[in-house]
Amino acid sequence: MPRFSLLALLLLLHCCRPAGQAFAQQVPPADTTRRPAAEPPADTVRKRIDEQRILSGLRNYVRRKTLISRAASALFNFTERREEQAGLDATLLDRQYDRHNYKVVRRVEVQTLDAFGYNINDTTRVPRNFLEKGGNALHIVTARRKVRKLLLFRPGQELQPQALAETERLLRQTNFILDARVLVNERTSTRDSVDIKVITKDVFSTSAGLQIRDVGAGVLTLRDKNFLARGHDFRNRFSYGRPDPQGWAYDGSYTVPLRNYLVAQARYRNQYQTEEKAASLSRGFVAVNTRYAYSLGAAQYHYGIQQGNPEPGQEPTFSPLDFTVADAWLGRAYQPRSYDLGYENPARIIVAGRLVRTDYARRPNATFANSTLGLLSVGYSVRRYYKDRYLFGFGRTEDVPTGSLLTVTGGYDLNENGNRPYVGTRLGLAGFSPLRGYLYMSGEYGRFLRNGRWAQGAFTGEVLAFTRLYHTGNWQWRHFFWNRTLMGINRLPDELPLNIEEQRGLRGFRPEQQLRGRSRFVVNYEANVFTPVSFLGFRLAGIAFVDAAWLSTNGRTSPFRDKPYTGFGFGLRFRNEYLAVNTIQLYFGFYPRGFGDGTGSRIFQTTRNYYTFSDFSFGQPSIVRYDQFQ
Repeated sequence: MPRFSLLALLLLLHCCRPAGQAFAQQVPPADTTRRPAAEPPADTVRKRIDEQRILSGLRNYVRRKTLISRAASALFNFTERREEQAGLDATLLDRQYDRHNYKVVRRVEVQTLDAFGYNINDTTRVPRNFLEKGGNALHIVTARRKVRKLLLFRPGQELQPQALAETERLLRQTNFILDARVLVNERTSTRDSVDIKVITKDVFSTSAGLQIRDVGAGVLTLRDKNFLARGHDFRNRFSYGRPDPQGWAYDGSYTVPLRNYLVAQARYRNQYQTEEKAASLSRGFVAVNTRYAYSLGAAQYHYGIQQGNPEPGQEPTFSPLDFTVADAWLGRAYQPRSYDLGYENPARIIVAGRLVRTDYARRPNATFANSTLGLLSVGYSVRRYYKDRYLFGFGRTEDVPTGSLLTVTGGYDLNENGNRPYVGTRLGLAGFSPLRGYLYMSGEYGRFLRNGRWAQGAFTGEVLAFTRLYHTGNWQWRHFFWNRTLMGINRLPDELPLNIEEQRGLRGFRPEQQLRGRSRFVVNYEANVFTPVSFLGFRLAGIAFVDAAWLSTNGRTSPFRDKPYTGFGFGLRFRNEYLAVNTIQLYFGFYPRGFGDGTGSRIFQTTRNYYTFSDFSFGQPSIVRYDQFQ
């Protein structure tokens, strides 16, 4: 009995330990811009001393060779993690290796670490318990030659400016690498050559899941982000027991990354009134120094287009829409002159052209016409990246994009219903400060002309903001604010493609009656509290959210003529950075409108991240997107 009582006490105290540490007091990152903190109260100091005495005794207990002690040591981590103690200041990526620019790369050493038990900042750390060793036994470490294909430098070539920092960032952005470090061996470097070491740490790439949404309804998922240890991404998502007549849905893809960030992909999607088949070969402006970007793709679509909003109690009617799309584009980036000697100008002037051919086999009306669309864009892009943590992840290194992007697009549509020019523009700005937080704003406007008069068009806008990371003891929190606007301008009378369900509006919102509109305005607020609780590598955060959405179901351009739909709720987010599906979120939501009795509530679960960054890399020229999946 004493052993079981002691184990129960261990479990209770474990829920109060700092995440990422071994019951040690967390040391926040050094910040020379802040004033020294006041001395902690005497009671607080005494409490910390008492905690350390208790925790020291618990550590000694789990070192015993009893069965219970060994089980506890496998489940709970008592080892202090050096990367958490060291902290990570939010710093700009990064000019520490500028003095090595244009030196010849002599040797490149690549070290790949398995998913569990290893530390990218402490290479002496090895797996210590059966859970870490067992997890690694089920995982194939990424092949070193695959990592070499992703490097922006090669032995025998000159080291270009920003190549080291950009390589480190791009490795972190792959699906199968958790974190990366690109280091110069200063001891062996000479005046004209350098030796470079690349260290990567894998995620556990294979995942399978079952989401139970209702009796006889749910979602099955199977994914491998690093199939065959070559970085191939194989995704499968099957939904069953859906409320629509088809009753099921499937979404799958197979992605193969090739050398120099060239990506080949095949994709298939099938759900009620929707079927898509697509294949593409593409390479974007992945790095600041990328000169050329291009893409070739083909797709086949079958949609059922809903005709207006049905009356209560009636089923919606659909008209078939079948068409194919062939798509190709090419872009070239030009570097302005730099007036900072020894450092490359991060700005780029980009010119890109695109050709899109659309052919309809079946269409609900003559407004869907075969067309050949040619677009030409000129853009100005400035990209900078900061490193920080506790943004969308739970302690991993995250790259925060900042900068500006301005594009102007013109084109011409050779259309069966009459040729028409197109003009559009986009502006995006973002800034970040570790003491103030992050702010991103963007707006995009595009419109066709027909017979010298403005015709169909759309406007989109986005604002994403989050505060700096606040600390209270071992607890940390941030506030998030997100606004998305999509307005259809001079659209057709039966063109009502937008909804406000789930990711596109109110999280967890599934009204009894389908809602469709022409314009949408969504506001989301979320408070994230990163708790000190950690279990089996899963860290816990508490979430409170308030969502509001305006939808113009009456066919008007402005969404503010109708009353807003709102959602309120709270939940828990469990995240393990080492796994492919690393997030499990449990929510309770309350919705005053949208249900048969006027109000409704729902408990729901999801693994999808709600927020994401918008980068400032230049993409393919396009018209402003306006469809039901936007």
